[in-house]
Amino acid sequence: MRPIYLDHNASAPLDPEVLEAMRPHLLAPGNPESRHGLARGMRRAIDHARETIAGILNAEPSEIVFTSGGTEANNLAVFGLAAGEGREGARHVVTSPIEHPAVAEPVARLEAGGFVVDRGLVSSDGRVDIWTMFDQVGPQTRLSTLILAHNETGVIQHVGLLAKRAQAVGVPVHTDAVQAVGRIPVDFRALGVATLAASAHKFHGPVGVGFLLVRSGTRLEPMLLGGGQQGGRRPGTQAVALAVGMAAALRRWHLEAGARIARWHALKRRLEGGIVAGLGREAVVTTGPIEPGSTLPQTLHLGFPGLDGDALLLQLDLAGVSVSMGSACASGSTTASPSLVAMGVPADRLRSSVRFSLGAGTTEVEIEEAAGRVVAAVRRVAEAQEASLGIPGRPPD
Repeated sequence: MRPIYLDHNASAPLDPEVLEAMRPHLLAPGNPESRHGLARGMRRAIDHARETIAGILNAEPSEIVFTSGGTEANNLAVFGLAAGEGREGARHVVTSPIEHPAVAEPVARLEAGGFVVDRGLVSSDGRVDIWTMFDQVGPQTRLSTLILAHNETGVIQHVGLLAKRAQAVGVPVHTDAVQAVGRIPVDFRALGVATLAASAHKFHGPVGVGFLLVRSGTRLEPMLLGGGQQGGRRPGTQAVALAVGMAAALRRWHLEAGARIARWHALKRRLEGGIVAGLGREAVVTTGPIEPGSTLPQTLHLGFPGLDGDALLLQLDLAGVSVSMGSACASGSTTASPSLVAMGVPADRLRSSVRFSLGAGTTEVEIEEAAGRVVAAVRRVAEAQEASLGIPGRPPD
């Protein structure tokens, strides 16, 4: 049975063209900070990568800090803004209850160190109540955070509105855009945030590299010490090949963005429609608002009320369909998703909600086949649960 990969929000496979763009720099010697000719070539390559990324996201090349990925970028933003921004004595953070662990855990660390944290509210469809966050931002607020597109549900949040409000009172806003960059157009300048995190492997770039955009004039304390690279904001030898690959992957996305988004929307509708047709609308609950453009075009979050989610995930894996029940960064946890709990998702769906996420190479044939495999897997799990309760099996269709 041919495997079908629908877990691109966890990690998207490396684009072969991106690998070819990286190859010369993987083999070439030289540190971009050195002063000889070979090093100057490496420096030109990494400067070009900066210019490419900045041009696509409407930022300045000097505003880019290369990191090891989205987790480091988010940590650098939260801790760096907490130490470098704010008025004297301000020890208050406004955040949302649906942040990725790469933001939620650093914020919790600040809270353990004496910061007061307000976490806002979120509706049942996954939208953060932006008005509550407006009210929570005040004179003692050091920073605020709001994820741009949710890693589980795909719901896009009103980050620009929060940033506009926060700017008026001098509070920097950080956004985790790890799932958004390379999936929807992102304009750093228009969003108005102080910092923005992204990671290459979400949009078919290499694993192990990401970036943090830091708006000019923003005070950001470094997390690491040991060198003056990247203006001292992130010391350490820069990974030229990885930065080049990230820029190449983002450029590929940018050139194909319209076509990818349209195709993802169509494939997502087909996947959802095929599953609902096979199981009935009452057996499938779609998470998120229904307005066009309100969720990521390639992310579909479905709940299967009453099913054992672990058993369903196992059956899907046996059927060759790779999906997730939530964030890969929390996959080892035995507790329900904090984001779904905050949304008030009923208990019968908390542990039976599945995230399907598509990539640039996902095909119509795969989607048609995946829908059939999902329907069959759900039926197998339901029948096994009924049998364990002594309920007679359903008659054949």
